[in-house]
Amino acid sequence: MEHRNWTKIQAESSWRIFRIVSEFVEGFDKMSAIGPCVSIYGSARTSSDDPYYKLAEDIAYELVKAGYGVITGGGPGIMEAGNKGARKAGGASVGLNINLPFEQFNNRYIDQDKLLSFRYFFVRKVMFVKYAQAFILMPGGFGTLDELFESITLIQTEKIARVPVILVGVSYWSGLMDWIKTTMLTHKNISPNDLNLFTLTDNVDEVISTINEFYSREELSPNFDY
Repeated sequence: MEHRNWTKIQAESSWRIFRIVSEFVEGFDKMSAIGPCVSIYGSARTSSDDPYYKLAEDIAYELVKAGYGVITGGGPGIMEAGNKGARKAGGASVGLNINLPFEQFNNRYIDQDKLLSFRYFFVRKVMFVKYAQAFILMPGGFGTLDELFESITLIQTEKIARVPVILVGVSYWSGLMDWIKTTMLTHKNISPNDLNLFTLTDNVDEVISTINEFYSREELSPNFDY
């Protein structure tokens, strides 16, 4: 009995590999044709009357005007705001949706040919990182924190090329930034130079200028080494 169960688990694992590979293939195929984009992260729970919703929408709009497409997680809240701003500006509006038992459904501002749905978080996260020229972190929860720290870890360890990482929402992020400086740095778990891996702002123009200034010195290209 136990042997048969173990054999079944092995067979299911083999089929799971094919599902994972198919998600990577579809993602690479679609994302490679879109062009330079910026990933915008943030909470699915942010309401449309929240100031950060409007700020995310404005940032996405200006990103498109500056020549970038916008990648979001495809759901409601901040993700919807990002896709809405991109759509309003007439640029590429990409949604990387994830199948979840709650919260997640794709918003109506995604270009239909740029909507991808994923079963596996780790495949989806590769698409966010591989095809982004910058990462913008709006206020969010555990998922946004995960995306923040994965992004700066990949840059810190040189697993991807350095790109701008911009935290939007000074009052929201300041407590975390203070803890990083007074605790992580004090304990020497990061170096002083690691504090230069990200920028903190509330200003739309500063977001755009930070990215534009970076690419006045660096070449636009996907993070193919990821």
